[in-house]
Order: sequence, then C-alpha cells, then structure tokens
Amino acid sequence: MVAPALPRLVVITDWRLPRERLLGALAKALEVGPDVAVQHRHPEASGRTFLDEARLLASLCQARGNPLFVNGRLDVALLVGAHLHLPSHGLAPEEVRRHLPEGRWVSVAVHDEAEARAAHGADLALVSPVFSPGSKPGDTRETLGPEGFFSLAKHLPCPALALGGISGETAGRLTGAAGFAVISAVLEAEDPARAARALLAACPPRAMLPAS
Repeated sequence: MVAPALPRLVVITDWRLPRERLLGALAKALEVGPDVAVQHRHPEASGRTFLDEARLLASLCQARGNPLFVNGRLDVALLVGAHLHLPSHGLAPEEVRRHLPEGRWVSVAVHDEAEARAAHGADLALVSPVFSPGSKPGDTRETLGPEGFFSLAKHLPCPALALGGISGETAGRLTGAAGFAVISAVLEAEDPARAARALLAACPPRAMLPAS
C-alpha cells in the first residue's frame, strides 16, 4: 500500500484578512487538488479562537481531501485531526511523534544549518526566508536566496519547501525545490486557483512516500 503523498504547496493562513475573503481564497486554492495543503497560523489568537479557526479549516480541508497542518499546537492538531507544524525553537519532531496517530505528518521551520540538522524525524521542512517575504514588509532577516536554500536542503532528512517571497516569478529560480509555502502569493491573488496551479507547475512531480 502506498502512503499519501506529501503536499508540494502549503498555503499559510493570514487572519488579518477578512474571514470570508481568507476562507474563499483557500477554498479556491484547495480545488486544485491534494498537492495543496493549508497551515493554520495565528499567533495573536487566543486558545479558543485558534481552536475555532482550526475547526473551520479542518472542515474545509476534509471536504476536499486536502491536508491541514496546525502551527505549534499539538493539542489542537489532535482535536481537529490535523498534521502538526513545529516552529523553530520549539518542540522537536521526535518529542511529538509518539503522541500523533499513525499517518500524521510533522513539518518543521528551518532558517539555518543548526535547525536543519535538528530536523531529524520531520516529514517536511519549510525553509525561510528564501526571498523577502511579501506578507512581512518589516522583516529585516537576511534572505537565503536560491543558493542558501539549496545549501540548507542538503542538510535536511526530508523534502524542503521554499518559504518567503515566493511568487510565480521567483519560484522559477528554485528549480529542484520539493515545493513551496506561501501566504500572499495565493491568498491575495486575483485567482487563487490559478496562482496555486502556477506554483505547482514550477516544482517537480509529487514524490510518493515509502510504502507503510
């Protein structure tokens, strides 16, 4: 039996957008297929609000067969049946793996070589910032660029998705990346589905996980 394939495009939520606009954009992007996943991120939200939003997203993703990752909250991921994303300087994949049901994925945030080497046990890594993030105009971190991205990807035990300033244009400079993670490139696109398809077209065909 072949396990489900990892997503090649992760759309990260931006709850600063009006809720209807956010959910509408996500729904259109998810119609592209299971290669598109959602990551629920809302650091400013209360615990109750974060859970309520996660339930909304879980319903949206489950209806379409798309993966959902919850940022940093193992309890919420378990409550809504989602995969888990671990921010940097947080828990390690091996610490949470035993608490997740079989078949759940763990993704990690990676910004430097030390974090890449600490990603042992992760299924997926979001490497950033590759280019200047469009959703974070005040971000002053030095960007990795294509060379820095691929250098970190070599140290990872799992596929690397490029995050930060990814667009249809910049994605073309990352030939060979396993995929992309984006915010504004899809959520603020005039046609979110078309934007998602363009990004998927810029990365390799999905790689199937080993048989379980």
